[in-house]
Amino acid sequence: MKFKRIFLMVLDSLGVGEAQDAINFKDNGSNTLGHVIDSADLFLPNLKKIGLLDTINMSENDEVEAYYSIAKPINSGKDSLNGHYELVGIKNDYPFKTFNAGFTYDILAGISEITGRNIIGNYCCQDDSIIQELGDRQINYGSLIVYTSADSDLQVAAHEDCIPISTLHSYCEKIRDLTIKQDCHIARIIARPFNGKSGNYKFINSARKDFAVKPPKKTILDSLLEYNYSVIGIGKINDIFDKVGINKTIKAADNNEAINKLRDILDKKFTGLCLINLSDFDSYGHKRDLEGYASCIEELDVNIPIILNKLDLDDLLIITADHGNDPTFTGNDHTRENVPVIIYSRNFKEPKRLEPFNTLADVGATIADNFDLDPTEIGESFLDKLS
Repeated sequence: MKFKRIFLMVLDSLGVGEAQDAINFKDNGSNTLGHVIDSADLFLPNLKKIGLLDTINMSENDEVEAYYSIAKPINSGKDSLNGHYELVGIKNDYPFKTFNAGFTYDILAGISEITGRNIIGNYCCQDDSIIQELGDRQINYGSLIVYTSADSDLQVAAHEDCIPISTLHSYCEKIRDLTIKQDCHIARIIARPFNGKSGNYKFINSARKDFAVKPPKKTILDSLLEYNYSVIGIGKINDIFDKVGINKTIKAADNNEAINKLRDILDKKFTGLCLINLSDFDSYGHKRDLEGYASCIEELDVNIPIILNKLDLDDLLIITADHGNDPTFTGNDHTRENVPVIIYSRNFKEPKRLEPFNTLADVGATIADNFDLDPTEIGESFLDKLS
């Protein structure tokens, strides 16, 4: 069975239980979806129908309306880039680093040298508290607020009245080049301009700009473009792949906006792939905000019927994740987990449980198989298992 359009929805960080190598990451016992469900009284009738809840224990469900399984991560890191790389068929042994204890002197000295600015901050922060604390000082002295979110990122914040947004973007582009030269293994440099008054500073999310590293190898996205298929990225997809392999980018500030954009795209005529990243899950995971994470899952459940009803008969929807981020776990880092794989088409006759996939790359291999592209470096297609 071949499909004209494939929609790949990544529920950023919604893992379903520790991976076989979780102990190597000190993540044994993690289970993002399982622990959220155990800790919160959730009503998820629509996610239950498509088998998402069954992926926690891989239980049998004869009344399921979609194929369901789990995929095991094999890339070396548990960061967003490695997870997405694997989903599109790239084997990557390049683990990106996290800097929860702060960046090294060499990194900070290099930033100060190329920007001519002093550095303040240099700690891990998951929200806007760092600009509330250091915003006045940043404005008074023209410094740069440098911090990380516990992901593999280096974020730079400055008030737009002190440092123009275009200048901050230019600084971050230079910092991206610096960290590559220093071989720092930082996945993303992120410009975070803010505005407002003392005690009420706010990030300007529309002016945020990410500078990622380019994928280390050719992906199925590149191959799709070579064959003149559409590749649409919604949310932070364009940032993750550093604009490579995508010919239409749609920004979204949060999950709700991303889903609204997806609903618009579902009404358009195209042939190819649409990728959507729902990043709010990951944000709540880093903050260890169980209530926020649970709300995200319930909001997704409400939107599932709307999305499914908009699919054409020759459309395929794949729902998965890139890693875990258990809000009940210790620390603020991602957790090494298996990810769910939900596969839905209105044409399926008898959807059921599938055996676990040995890599997230089986998703990419299936997309390549569907569009008759060259086989991916890793992964096996499950297209012939769908009927």
